[in-house]
This record gives sequence, C-alpha cells and structure tokens, in this order.
Amino acid sequence: MIDPADAIRARRRLTNRFIAGRETARLGPVFLATAVVIAGDGSVITGRDAILAAFASQFADPGFGGYVRTPERIEANAVGERAAEQGRWTAAWKDAPAQSGPYLAVWRRVTGQWMIESETFVTTS
Repeated sequence: MIDPADAIRARRRLTNRFIAGRETARLGPVFLATAVVIAGDGSVITGRDAILAAFASQFADPGFGGYVRTPERIEANAVGERAAEQGRWTAAWKDAPAQSGPYLAVWRRVTGQWMIESETFVTTS
C-alpha cells in the first residue's frame, strides 16, 4: 500500500494543477459529495456541486490568478482511512494583493482513492 502521506501529496499536486489550469470538472473526483469548505473569509460551501460551482465562478473571472496549497504536515490514522493535511495556501488576483494563510484538509480514503472531506482556510495576510 502506498504511504497515505505520499498519496495525499500527489493528490494535492493534482488539485493545484487543476486549479492552475482552471479545470473545474477534473476537481470533481477529488471531493466527496458531502464535502465542506470554509473559505478564507469564513464563508461555508457545502457539497461537491456547490464547491465546483464556486471554482467555476472564480475560474471565469479574468482577474483570478490562482490558488496554491502547500502541504507541510500529513498525519493519517492507524488504519489509513482518514488523514489530516496541514499547510499554507496562497491566492492571487490580478488587481488585488495576494492573500495567504494556514489551512487544514481532512481526507478520507474511499475505495482506495483519497478524497477531500473538508477544508478550512484562514486568511492571515
């Protein structure tokens, strides 16, 4: 079995690549249908469809410059079915200062694939 931390880091690289490429549909399989995201401004997005709609809206904005999530620590439970990813995120918009801060993502392994259960982003800059 692949080390959970290595598998999650690979999935995170994919999400960063899909965001950079503005590929909303390719982000879908990464999120559980019941996923929840707490955005950097504190707003809550519930469910994969709503999360993908939020991405699509941002991707359509010509001022959107991208998001990057950089994992710093990944810790899986003993049976390798859930894991916590902690790291730093940055957001870029063409006509606004960059934003960044810490994040926590909760991952769940479903039929051998790591999927995001929840993400919480905190804007600190």
